[in-house]
Amino acid sequence: MKIQERTGAGAGRSAAPAQPSVGDRLPSPPRERKPALAALAVLLILVGALGATMLVLRAGDRVEAIQLTADVKAGESITDDNIKSVMVNDDSGANFVAWSQRESLMKLQAKSTLYKGTVVVGEMFADKSGMEEGKATVGVSLKEGQYPKGLGSGDNVAVYRVGNKNSGGDQDGGASGSAGADNSLLVERAVVESAGASSSDSITSTNLPVTLTVDAADVPALTQAASAGEVAVVLIPGN
Repeated sequence: MKIQERTGAGAGRSAAPAQPSVGDRLPSPPRERKPALAALAVLLILVGALGATMLVLRAGDRVEAIQLTADVKAGESITDDNIKSVMVNDDSGANFVAWSQRESLMKLQAKSTLYKGTVVVGEMFADKSGMEEGKATVGVSLKEGQYPKGLGSGDNVAVYRVGNKNSGGDQDGGASGSAGADNSLLVERAVVESAGASSSDSITSTNLPVTLTVDAADVPALTQAASAGEVAVVLIPGN
């Protein structure tokens, strides 16, 4: 009796459906990768960027020109400290000064005040010895102490009236003293055309003959002070 029961129980267990093992499961399909499409997308981006760059460059031939980084007053020259390189279109018809010509441009002087950000063209500058409209040259004789050591051609100077401010006060009345004080600066900026030793060995041998280029409006006051020996010059920035 017990043998039959065990046999029946064993038969019931063997009749249960068999479960598939883990190793018998079907493999999932691998993810499909498309490296060719990714490469094509990157290539299209690069081609688009290159095309945009070429369109910008072909908008006009570009040259390396000179741009001012600071104001340059009339009579001053450019220096390495007040210029930078900038790319500009060469099809505008303007006579831009090439960056490679900056050394030659430093030997010239501005005809008028030029402002920061200006792209330099050749017509803005002239030779230091050239005479511009509205300018004049004046000769002065300076004593020792009335000019700085090493004064030479091309220097920018300010011209002052020195000496007894009250001289000639009888001509102008009591206001001459204050007028002399207000007008002690005769020329804000003048350019030294020449500064050479005197050819005389007399008592004026210590004098230095100097030729200045100034605004024509400054000539009367300057020549009057020069004739009285009451002129002194000082170097100013722009040399």
